[in-house]
Amino acid sequence: MSANPLTNAKRVVIKVGSALLVDEAHGTVHRKWLEALAEDIRRMKDRGQEVILVSSGAIAVGRRYLGLSEGQLKLDEKQAAAATGQIRLAHAYQEVLGHHDITVSQVLVTLQDTENRRRYLNARSTVDAILRLGAVPLINENDTVATDEIRFGDNDRLGARVAAMASADVLVLLSDIDGLYTANPTDVADAQHIPEVTTITPEIEAMAGASSTNVGSGGMITKLAAAKICLNNGCAMAITLGEGEHPLRRLEDGARATWFTPSQTPAKARKRWIADTLKPAGTLVLDDGALSALKAGKSLLPIGVTAIKGIFEKGDAVIIEDKSGTELARGLSAYSSEDAVRIIGKRSSEIEEVLGYRGRDELVHRDNMALS
Repeated sequence: MSANPLTNAKRVVIKVGSALLVDEAHGTVHRKWLEALAEDIRRMKDRGQEVILVSSGAIAVGRRYLGLSEGQLKLDEKQAAAATGQIRLAHAYQEVLGHHDITVSQVLVTLQDTENRRRYLNARSTVDAILRLGAVPLINENDTVATDEIRFGDNDRLGARVAAMASADVLVLLSDIDGLYTANPTDVADAQHIPEVTTITPEIEAMAGASSTNVGSGGMITKLAAAKICLNNGCAMAITLGEGEHPLRRLEDGARATWFTPSQTPAKARKRWIADTLKPAGTLVLDDGALSALKAGKSLLPIGVTAIKGIFEKGDAVIIEDKSGTELARGLSAYSSEDAVRIIGKRSSEIEEVLGYRGRDELVHRDNMALS
């Protein structure tokens, strides 16, 4: 691995674990550590990078203020602690980043938000808008409503799902260990550090051990699960030591880490997913002008569509073809077939008047399209 992926990335997701952020004994935020992290994020934004935060810690903070005893909490107690701690956690991030003129925007998600395509596209659009407006999305699992069957279970996998959803270039897992070892280094004295992984093999999976922290829920097994998601979506991932101030700056300067390096870019991985994995639910037929725009790499606007075939919902995959029936591309529709029928042939400026609400200007955005 030649260049440092972190310094070259345009969009970065940073996952912060509970053990780093929260004082286990007192349930308070490690303020000095968080202030140093904010300085690192300001540095990244100054060189034009977009930053997304995925943060644990709401339950660990909230249980203190509710007077909940140590030990395992019941589901409703976890949800009450999350509701209490989330406010304080978001406030802490807003304060430290606010000192650097950075706005924080809180986004709470559940597992279903990344699995249901309609909700996935809505969440993706929200995160894109926040980043476009110069703010930092602060993302956490919506523990106040998520039950066991709709939970991620740990923020390593949440971070990976967010990185995939946002087409991020890099996910950084700030951890209590500086990477993957051939065995658990606390148990095996001669365990060897692995600096780079390109494929998650059974041998790599066999190296994973359990987490040694009491606050967090993620061990090396969950980190490898996150790495699989990242590699499949063209996103590089680093496991690096988060303890001590300025962990991101240290990673930029070559601190020890395990880098999981993908063989493709996020854009290529996403387009392959659209082209090869999703089953189309309908078809859009184009006029000659839209055909030329498509070949020039532009998005598909309603005005360039002459007919709709099939019944589909917002976020469903559709085939895009010319008037002779030749398939040109596949993409994700920003509108249901019911709404699409009403706006085809119309200018984007007319969509709100026709539908009664302001949706996307494009019927299929170029980022959600793979040419055949």
